[in-house]
Amino acid sequence: MNWLPDDFVHPVHVPVPHTALHLRPIREADTALDYPAVMGSRERLWEIFGPAWRWPPETMTYEEDRADLLRHEKEIAAHESFNYALLDEEETALLGCVYIDPPERTGSDGEVSWWVVDDLVGGDVERALDALVPQWIAADWPFQQPRFLGRDITWQDWLALPRAS
Repeated sequence: MNWLPDDFVHPVHVPVPHTALHLRPIREADTALDYPAVMGSRERLWEIFGPAWRWPPETMTYEEDRADLLRHEKEIAAHESFNYALLDEEETALLGCVYIDPPERTGSDGEVSWWVVDDLVGGDVERALDALVPQWIAADWPFQQPRFLGRDITWQDWLALPRAS
């Protein structure tokens, strides 16, 4: 599926305004940071992503997470989908992720979702990321009709839409 222009170059470092954080494409090497972030927020993440993606499973192992991140890294390189890690300046803590995917359901040309770890929910970092993502997508991504899952459409309403062909 050709969902991005052939000459599109994805961003590799995106500062989060008013924080010392940034987004960058996730890598397999981030497993040691990703696994505790995901599993430490697993119950809330399952409430968000579980019905649609069956993720993150309660029994996910470190090795399963590593394999998942390797898959993401390969998909990013192939421009099939994107997973951006939210990292501190030194890249010693992963604090959330932003997913940018081809449309699974009709009515958009890109689907975007994101999360922060439980400790940051409702705080300045989450608000900064919530403000950044739609602006960043509008400025740096070639979408005419991006959909922000769980934001401008509920996950339940999204699941009810027809699958994209």
